[in-house]
Amino acid sequence: MRIDYKLQDKFDLWLIFPALMLICIGLAAIYSSTINHPSVQSNFQRQLTWGIISVIAFFIIYSLPTNSLKYIGIPAYVLSILLLIAVLLIGRKVSGAKSWLYFSGIGFQPSEFAKIGTIFAIAAFLSRSNSNIESLKDIAIALAIGLLPVALILLEPDMGTSITFLGLILILLFWKGISLFGLFVVLSPGFVALSSLFGVYYFIGAFVIVLFVLLLFQKDILTSGSILALNLGAGFFTEVVFKALSPHQQNRIQSFIDPGADPLGAGYNAIQAKVAIGSGGLFGKGFLAGNQTQLQFIPEQWTDFIFCVVGEEFGFIGSFFVLGLFMVMILRILKIATLAKDEFLSLVLVGILVIYFIHLMINIGMVVGIMPIIGIPLPFVSYGGSSLVVNMLLLGIAANIYRTRKNYT
Repeated sequence: MRIDYKLQDKFDLWLIFPALMLICIGLAAIYSSTINHPSVQSNFQRQLTWGIISVIAFFIIYSLPTNSLKYIGIPAYVLSILLLIAVLLIGRKVSGAKSWLYFSGIGFQPSEFAKIGTIFAIAAFLSRSNSNIESLKDIAIALAIGLLPVALILLEPDMGTSITFLGLILILLFWKGISLFGLFVVLSPGFVALSSLFGVYYFIGAFVIVLFVLLLFQKDILTSGSILALNLGAGFFTEVVFKALSPHQQNRIQSFIDPGADPLGAGYNAIQAKVAIGSGGLFGKGFLAGNQTQLQFIPEQWTDFIFCVVGEEFGFIGSFFVLGLFMVMILRILKIATLAKDEFLSLVLVGILVIYFIHLMINIGMVVGIMPIIGIPLPFVSYGGSSLVVNMLLLGIAANIYRTRKNYT
């Protein structure tokens, strides 16, 4: 009993067990989706290798002194920015985006590793002793820290990962305790930018709403004018970003706005994904027995559309089980974050939670057709070494904080 207690006291099984189960489910889904695809049958072995590497990475960062996390954040952020610049200069273009760096034949995505550095950098800035979340200057600096990697990632271009970073910035500011007005300043440009995608009339309507809300806050002319200029710029900047995206990304967004616009082109994956999920029924068709999966109706299903394999072959029960594993892990991280008295560690935990949650919501939303297809993998499940290692590193950080929680709660 004493050994079991000590294990539970230092090692949170509610964090690691769901992740290991998701990795195993991902391996099964990757095997099923590639078994009849000769050119990528090796993906299963590669993912298994990366799975082992990721577990080793988990234990390495789990074993570090928790105090050291405060010192590696800024160097990690600077390194990630340098890598994002390097990928724009010497990176390899894959699927229309220059987002991969290769060393000795091993490729990785700097944008994945930038998540860790950005979480630490924003958390370090917001938790400093003289921070003032009510100050527009502090809000602007926090936004700049987060938006720098966003700008570099958009140049690749990779909209999906950029959205993850934007969500990360917003939630960390919210967790810090940003005021209602501060939240409005942060959210309003995104609202105007999103509206502009639907046309000029939507853009004008959103801008009028922002103007009306701004009048309710009754701020001075300089502050109000600056915020209006920021929103106006966001609307026009969206058009620039949209044109900078690769054609297939533009088509995916247009297909989301009008799903029936291109059912055999950009809308094809979304339609086939819903067919696969729907055909699984309650219990699924069985492992290796999914028609959509085995007949390869969905291109590269082992990446962003891996959840279709789960839905078709394991049905509603299997899909619900996967979502349940994510919820257990996310809620556990949230509980640890609420208990942590050290503000830096609490912000880091919330950042990790946000990364998992946004990836989960967007990926599932893509599969069921309520979100645009923007290239977001399902954490721990989708094929990809960079993503898997980073997700396990993030989990290792959460487990590390849990291990020494009594020192910071």
